[in-house]
Amino acid sequence: MNANFKNEIQTFGRSLLLPIAVLAPVGMVMGISSALGQNYMIEKLPFLGNAGFKAVLSSLGLISSVVFQNIPLLFAMGVAYGMSKKEKGIAVFASVIAYLTLLISMHVHLKLTGQLAQGDLALVGQGMVLGVQTLKIEAVGGIIAGLLAAKVTDRYYRLQLPLAFAFFSGKKSVAILAIAFAIPIGLIIPFIWDLFTAGMKSISTILMAPNIGAGIYMTLNRLLIPFGLHHVLSSTVRFTEAGGTYLIDGQTYVGILPAINKILFELGPNHPAWDQYMPTLTSYLASTQMLTTLFRIPAIGLAMYHMAYFKNKKFAKGMILTVVLTAVLGNITEPLEFSFLFIAPKLFIVYALLCGLMAIPLQLLDISVGYIRGTIFDFGIFGLMYEHTRWLNLILLGIANFVVFYFVFRYAIGKFDIKTPGREADIADSTLLNNKEYDKVAELVIEGLGGKANIKRVENCVSRLRIDLNDQKKLDMTILKDAGSMGTFIPSSNHIHVVFGPHVEFVRNAVDDALAGHN
Repeated sequence: MNANFKNEIQTFGRSLLLPIAVLAPVGMVMGISSALGQNYMIEKLPFLGNAGFKAVLSSLGLISSVVFQNIPLLFAMGVAYGMSKKEKGIAVFASVIAYLTLLISMHVHLKLTGQLAQGDLALVGQGMVLGVQTLKIEAVGGIIAGLLAAKVTDRYYRLQLPLAFAFFSGKKSVAILAIAFAIPIGLIIPFIWDLFTAGMKSISTILMAPNIGAGIYMTLNRLLIPFGLHHVLSSTVRFTEAGGTYLIDGQTYVGILPAINKILFELGPNHPAWDQYMPTLTSYLASTQMLTTLFRIPAIGLAMYHMAYFKNKKFAKGMILTVVLTAVLGNITEPLEFSFLFIAPKLFIVYALLCGLMAIPLQLLDISVGYIRGTIFDFGIFGLMYEHTRWLNLILLGIANFVVFYFVFRYAIGKFDIKTPGREADIADSTLLNNKEYDKVAELVIEGLGGKANIKRVENCVSRLRIDLNDQKKLDMTILKDAGSMGTFIPSSNHIHVVFGPHVEFVRNAVDDALAGHN
């Protein structure tokens, strides 16, 4: 029961990645259009004031903004897709219907109890959502609808009704039942919403404590990575009261992401809200992540390379450079983190504590570099193109992080003889991955997992395969390493994570094809 619960939580965390993956590139488009449309940019580059150019920028901003205006709907669909085990398409369809039903059911509750607000709806936590005046429960509403749709789909997609109602049996019943279950949930939510927000606010006092809160958050975020639960923590801070509430131009924004979207993409660096909130908001998003991707990971990689055995330096250089660039360009840090997590878990704990400790100065230095991800591209767009980001302070703090992490890891690797890349007696061959021979990788993966009959389910997240097995005793870690795996982890009985970094989705597709018997 406990193992099943852990698996469900991991799956839930993974399902949150789909909407976040959409927000990141759309946010970059909005960031570029917003930055280039600011008055200070037009003063520097007069051609930006051209009517045609301004029309293009404003249009791009308007088109991309529709994504941010419908974040709950994205979460409903993403969670339904990720959590459902069967008929994922039906689950997504049902999630939209369930979300709409939740909105109107909460409206009915407010209407029947005489609580429908007049005037400024935000003052009482209400708003217009898809044309319905209802409680503004934001992404939480989408998550509830997605979970409901996934459970209803898995349980009722084969429902058999009497012949007179046979037309509504099976998959057709799912959407209808989603409505039926969503109605009472929507009617009940207003009763418990105050309790929920109170609970989130109590967590907020710790996670959002001035200066040290960002450090606590970052340490927890890193410690949860092995279990795949860091996405749950980050989404909680981004979309609920756990991330604080912010009054901006008379309107209340719940969670970090809605607030930063308003300031970054609409109000700009010259609005008072920028200096008031941005150092805090960004310390939980890209600013702290940039310290990891642009400074800490390269420092650790350099320490590993310098400590590699001379005969293995050529291999170590290629492997380490690959995982470092994966972090710098793609915000995927897990391949390098997993390279020492399993062989030196105490060092990983030190790493997580250092990440938190070295994030504390972010707010003290008034660093205000957005957005979600921490890539070099985000730094260029949201750091260099915007005013008042104090990006130079980020670089100075990053250099300090680089020095600390380099010497800590170099010392630890030598002192405790940690078998980081280039120090192993037997070195994993990543030739197949580098040559993109994913069909051969899949064959080895299946063999290492104990054969087709031992594999119950295969999924993937950003950097790792997540596999449910019948019998984990049949695992062969050596074969998985031969396939190019950067590490394996067993978070619960008969459930294994196999790290392949940026290759993971292609490996997953090849494994699926091999299991299905495709050529």
